[in-house]
Order: sequence, then C-alpha cells, then structure tokens
Amino acid sequence: MSRIGNAPIKVPSGVEINVSGREITVKGPKGTLSRPLPGEITVVIDGEELRVERPDDSRIQRAMHGLTRSLVNNMVIGVSEGFKKELEIVGVGYRAEAQGPNGLKLSLGYSHAVPYKAPDGIVFEVPSPTQVIVTGIDKEVVGQVAANIRSFRKPEPYKGKGVRYAGERIVRKAGKAGKK
Repeated sequence: MSRIGNAPIKVPSGVEINVSGREITVKGPKGTLSRPLPGEITVVIDGEELRVERPDDSRIQRAMHGLTRSLVNNMVIGVSEGFKKELEIVGVGYRAEAQGPNGLKLSLGYSHAVPYKAPDGIVFEVPSPTQVIVTGIDKEVVGQVAANIRSFRKPEPYKGKGVRYAGERIVRKAGKAGKK
C-alpha cells in the first residue's frame, strides 16, 4: 500500500486543475504546468483536495501511484510558491555574474568565462559574486539547471574549491605529508 500515493493533495486558492484525457494541467499565479498521467493512474478532484487513485495492486501500479502523487504535488507547489536552489562558489577568483534575467557568466579558473543560458521559466539571481540562486516553477528543471551549473566545476576534496549547493558538506582529504 502506497503511503505517499494515498495522501490527499491540498489545492491552495488561486490554483486551477484540469484533467483532460491522460494529461493534467495545473494553473496558478506563477504560471502553468502540464504533464501526462502514466499508465492507468487517475486523478480525482474533490473540491479543495486532489486524490490520485490506481486501478489495482500490481507492482507497477503501486510504483506509479506514489510517483504520480509526488509529481502532481510538486506541480501544485510550483505554480503557487515556486522552487529555488542556492549555489555557493568557493575559490580565489571564482565568481558569477548575471547576464540579463536568464543568463549567467561564470569565472571558474578556466582560461575563459563559462556562459550559461537558462531554459524558459528559469531565472537567476546573483546577490553576491559567490552566490547564485536558481528559481522557477518546475522542480525538475530547477534541480537540473543547478546540477548543470555545479558540473562546470565540482567541489574538489583537497581545498573544497568549486561550485556547491548551499549547505553541502564536502568530505575533505588530507594532502600529502611534508618531509620532517
């Protein structure tokens, strides 16, 4: 029995949900998201609540039940509140610079600056040269964009230099021992 799939989704005011055929569309103050429903999973709207139901207890249906509920819940949260990921840049001379609302220029110790253009619906904020905030309504896209930026220079284990998520703990290695 899926514990996640059975939990109802509370729909905040200002959010409209439309299920047409095998596709669910969620519209809110921040935008609109749409996603196809997998397999035989159905979404039932009960006033201020949404329930995700499955036809039987087969293994694949149980798996899709919880997954679909989580995806629909993330859509509802995204169009009402939005998502954000914070990145920190650590290293001498490493910095980020905003290039318009959806562009970023990263100086990460390479011989050239690394430009990055965000996909639609993603906005960058650069409160300081060593901090980047990625915001958007689609949780999956926000996480992927943050992972792409981090992949340009992952934190290395000796000095901890690179791009990391805010609050990420880097396991440090000891350097080589000097002569005594």
